[in-house]
Amino acid sequence: MSTAGQTSRSALGQGGSTTGQGAASTAGPGATTATRPGAQPGATASRPVGGGAPSVRQRRVKLTVSRVDPWSAMKMSFLISVALGIAGVVMVAVLWMILSGMGVFSEINRLVGTIFSDSQNPFDIMDFLGFGRVLSLSIVIGVIDVILLTALSTLGAFLYNVCSSLVGGIQLTLTDD
Repeated sequence: MSTAGQTSRSALGQGGSTTGQGAASTAGPGATTATRPGAQPGATASRPVGGGAPSVRQRRVKLTVSRVDPWSAMKMSFLISVALGIAGVVMVAVLWMILSGMGVFSEINRLVGTIFSDSQNPFDIMDFLGFGRVLSLSIVIGVIDVILLTALSTLGAFLYNVCSSLVGGIQLTLTDD
């Protein structure tokens, strides 16, 4: 069904996968397997290409995260917090426009006007919740968010490194599917 360096369409249609590198070899009656990219010639993958049962158990690797680079943590947290800040400002602007379009602010003005009925000093909610004022406040909160999240994640990377040197870090187990 397969020759060196290529796999037939019927084998790929049955859920198998090949990397396009290495040679295919037979592992049993009618089942073909593809070699891994860095494997020795004659070594077979853990999942047969022909759709049969796995011939080799999954490979498991235990890794330890022993150190987090504070500079890379700071760069990533800065970019993520800037994106969150921009999304927050856009969200506030869209929410304000939706509420204004639905007439919520004019209803609040009418309701407060009937309750207080002060003709000399009429109440206008737009003095407090105008679009410019709300957008300016959300931008200020976004900038504070960027500064705090960047500082906290950098501090967190330093603290992780100190704790990791004491206890050895976080251990991860990765499996090869």
